[in-house]
Amino acid sequence: MAESNTPIRYYNRLSGNYEEEAIYGERSLRWTYYNPLGRAVLNLLVGKPLFSRWYGWLMDRPSSRKKIIPFIERYGLEIGEFLHPPESFPHFNAFFYRELKRRARPVDEDLLSLVFPADGRHRAYEEVRKGDPVYAKGQEFDLAELLGDAELAEELDGGAILISRLCPVDCHRFHAPAAGVAGEPRPIEGPLFSVNPLALAQNYRYLTRNRRWVIEMRMGSERRWAVVVIGATCVGSVEFTYRPGRLQKGSELGYFRFGGSCLITLMPKGMALLDEILLRESKKGIESYDRMGRPFGRLVPRRRRRQ
Repeated sequence: MAESNTPIRYYNRLSGNYEEEAIYGERSLRWTYYNPLGRAVLNLLVGKPLFSRWYGWLMDRPSSRKKIIPFIERYGLEIGEFLHPPESFPHFNAFFYRELKRRARPVDEDLLSLVFPADGRHRAYEEVRKGDPVYAKGQEFDLAELLGDAELAEELDGGAILISRLCPVDCHRFHAPAAGVAGEPRPIEGPLFSVNPLALAQNYRYLTRNRRWVIEMRMGSERRWAVVVIGATCVGSVEFTYRPGRLQKGSELGYFRFGGSCLITLMPKGMALLDEILLRESKKGIESYDRMGRPFGRLVPRRRRRQ
């Protein structure tokens, strides 16, 4: 297959404009996933957890601090949002999973709203069934494979899905999209392929095969819903910061170490109504950029839900 030179466009919900994504490591990414030699290297080395652990180790070295300021300048990050100044980070990884000031990401206060769990580029669908093509034509999305639990997949079949892709330029802390009682993160081992659209266009099953963790949640006596935390190439590890039990909407769940990453939020059928503009762009195959804490939909009151 010839190398794809098509830029990645997304809809910025904050500005109302379509924009072109500045891809970190774009040349290497395109070579790896579109060049025959690159794909061979991908299967032999890049997708292996050992490679990502090694790269994560490099980003933990004090010498990696020199990358911080050039990264901020190149991608136009807002230093005023950082909880700690750039010079305080001992290595690039600490900068990568930086905390933000609380006022930088206020959480929507509407009791029925669902909020984006992280800064990133998002796609959403109101009804995803087993075998549906979600991200790329001709590639099926396997809920049971994603969740590692056929019973839970059956409960969530036909429900709403939000796919949140975090780029290296985004804040890599992730949060609860709604209030609920959260269980322990359940790990599912796997490789660590990229979750960039350039890679997913080649093989969407990277999302359902990559190393991931499933956090099951409930709202009182409601049916289960889930947040799936997915690692990707060069993600050294995922750190969970929450304690299982009752969480408020917007509560921090954890953070990714270096690399692009992904979250998938799954709700049972009839539990959620999603934002129409977000759905419109997703149907066109376009991701929408938005920030953690802003609403992407609403919970349907129980008396109005379809059974």
